[in-house]
Amino acid sequence: MATNQTILTAEGYKKLVEELEFLRTTGREQIAEKIKEARSFGDLSENAEYDEAMNEQAIMEAKIARLEDELKSASILDTDDLSTEVVGIGSTVLLYDRMYSEEVEYQIIGKAQANPDENRISDESPIGKALLGRQVGDVVEADVPSGEVITLEILRISK
Repeated sequence: MATNQTILTAEGYKKLVEELEFLRTTGREQIAEKIKEARSFGDLSENAEYDEAMNEQAIMEAKIARLEDELKSASILDTDDLSTEVVGIGSTVLLYDRMYSEEVEYQIIGKAQANPDENRISDESPIGKALLGRQVGDVVEADVPSGEVITLEILRISK
């Protein structure tokens, strides 16, 4: 099975490594302590605390596996190679949203670091896909999850 490449900024790579290390050490220790405590309550067949702790452990182990896969296939984005002529992964793009008559700025990044609340959108998102390869002055349309089609004009591309 081919793995998808995970594109990360140097900062994003560092954050994922730190999160993975935390989960492998402190996270596992905390879960082990919860399991130990829950076992002390007796009969495991009717022990909600034990079931909850085991569920937390399974979720954390799945997250560890996901982070390991992302880091294994990670490609660190070299910001020195970014163009200010064409939108690419890592670009910060100032846009004019014609629907709301306002300017908005997004950084286009890999999905592992995307956080729309911080205006960091994935290259795989509808807006990210629409912007990739475009230049200042281009007008793009994107179908967003709400079902609307938004029209954006690219005002500036920066690193």
